[in-house]
Amino acid sequence: MKTYSAIDDCVLGGLKAPCFANLLPEEIELVKDSKIQVQFRKGESLTKQGAFASSVLFVVEGLVRQYVIGDTNRDFNLRIIRSGEFIGLSAAFSKHTYDYSTVALKETLACLIEKDAIAGLIKSNGSFAYGLINRYYENDSSLYDTIRSMMYKQMHGRLADVLLYLDTMKYNNESIFGFLSRKEIADFAGLSTESTVKLLKGFEQDGLIKLIDKDIEVLKRENLVEISKRG
Repeated sequence: MKTYSAIDDCVLGGLKAPCFANLLPEEIELVKDSKIQVQFRKGESLTKQGAFASSVLFVVEGLVRQYVIGDTNRDFNLRIIRSGEFIGLSAAFSKHTYDYSTVALKETLACLIEKDAIAGLIKSNGSFAYGLINRYYENDSSLYDTIRSMMYKQMHGRLADVLLYLDTMKYNNESIFGFLSRKEIADFAGLSTESTVKLLKGFEQDGLIKLIDKDIEVLKRENLVEISKRG
C-alpha cells in the first residue's frame, strides 16, 4: 500500500529541481497547496500508460523505471528516473493521459502536484517554464538515441549501449544493476531474456564485464564503447 502524507510534510525546500528555485513566494504557496507526498514501495506503479493524468510527479527520493507497453504487451524500457526528476510532465501541456508507465525499483518518495498548478506556473513564470523545457529537451534527446540504437544496431551493439547507460546511473554510489532483473535489462535493448543472458556471458568470457549474481561490473568500458560504435 502507498503511504500518503499531509501536504505540509512535502517540504518544497527539499525539492532539488533547479526550476523550483525560480518560484516567487506566492508561487511556492500555490505548489504547496496543490501537492501531496506519496511513498511507493518497490514494485508499485507510479503511473500507468493510458491512464488519466491528473498530476505531475516529482521524485524526491528513490529510483523508478520508465517503460512503454507495445501492441504485443511486451515492455520496452525507456530510461531510469532518479531523485530530482519529473514524471508525467506532458500532463501540464493539455495531455489528458500518461504516455508511459513507471514503476518503483526501490522504495520511492514522490510529490504529486496537480497538473493545473504546474500549467499555471508555466504560463506565469518564464524561468520555471524554461527549466521544464530543458528537461523536455534532455528526455527527447535521450529517446532519439534509444530509437537510433534500436533501428540501426545489432544485438551486441544494443546491449553494449544499455550496459554503458546503466553503468552511469549510480544510486548513492551503488550500482543500478542490482535493482534490475535480466528481463528488465533485456527490455532496455529490445532483446529476449535468453539472448541477453547469452550475450552477457559472452561479454564476461571476453573480459568486458563481471557477473556477480544480479549485479554487473563493467571492467572494460572502452571496449563496450567500441562495440557500440560498430553497432
